[in-house]
Amino acid sequence: MPPLLEIKNLITVFDTTRGRIKAVDGVSLSVNTGETLGIVGESGCGKTMLALSIMGLIPQNGSIINGEITFLGNDLLKMSANEIRAKRGNEMAMIFQEPMTSLNPVFRVGEQIAEVIKLHQNLSAKDAFALSIKKLQEVGIPQPERRAQDYPHQLSGGMRQRVMIAMAMSCHPQLLLADEPTTALDVTIQAQILDLISMLKEKNNMAVILITHDLGIIAQAAEKVAVMYAGKIVESSNVEETFADPLHPYTRGLIDSLPVGCTGGNEDRDKYLKTIPGSVPSLYDLKPGCRFLERCPYADNKCAGREPILEEFGPGHWAACWNVRNIQKEKH
Repeated sequence: MPPLLEIKNLITVFDTTRGRIKAVDGVSLSVNTGETLGIVGESGCGKTMLALSIMGLIPQNGSIINGEITFLGNDLLKMSANEIRAKRGNEMAMIFQEPMTSLNPVFRVGEQIAEVIKLHQNLSAKDAFALSIKKLQEVGIPQPERRAQDYPHQLSGGMRQRVMIAMAMSCHPQLLLADEPTTALDVTIQAQILDLISMLKEKNNMAVILITHDLGIIAQAAEKVAVMYAGKIVESSNVEETFADPLHPYTRGLIDSLPVGCTGGNEDRDKYLKTIPGSVPSLYDLKPGCRFLERCPYADNKCAGREPILEEFGPGHWAACWNVRNIQKEKH
């Protein structure tokens, strides 16, 4: 059975006053129905731009210059703007990082959910509003009839995120993209939101792409993980294998920098948190070779000469590093 979503060699560029940059550079990945794929990496690595590319929401100075995005057997990049608009919010939906910038401050939240429902379903305004109340109830908002009459500023951060999830789920999408859905929420509310997304995934048998910089969230909520660095995927595998046997030095650095207990392992590490030295290279000034070169403890002359490509080092475990086998020998 083919994947629900398959991306092949996607390149998304932005033309700026300083020149052209590749925010997403040759990304390939897939996600199946009923599966959660976590995409993790530091700020600016291209995670959000990858999601916006899938949704057809790239800012005006950006464009996709290469690749395929196949969803339900159709290449989204060959569709018209109207065809993409019909799928967006209906067959695929997205939860954005900050609800206050996504919700309209001058409309009641029930009206905003009803607007999405009316756009994609042949319902009257009255029926759409009644369904919006039902959706608020499904995401755990108490007194949904009253809350539907509230404006976004009258709700807490966790409530606003639940409204965004209700809006995204209003037409039963087959693919949900969640971009840092727990940012700025306290730990208790974070766990509730992740549990809610997981529950809705199981109930609706949909696929989820979960975008985050937090590997602890990936360990809790995803089955597969893709690690991004400077616009590229540098490692991908199932979650258990990635945490048990990370192949790329960047992935190892991310895992080593986690507090003890975040992933259920690594209990014997030093009491001080480790860090990855240096910083992410500027996309305006990328040098030849591996993009992780200047931060990597395993770098050698080969790393400086040619950019590594993704290779499969075990069933479904891919990494882009020239020194994976040397690193594995060192570990064993």
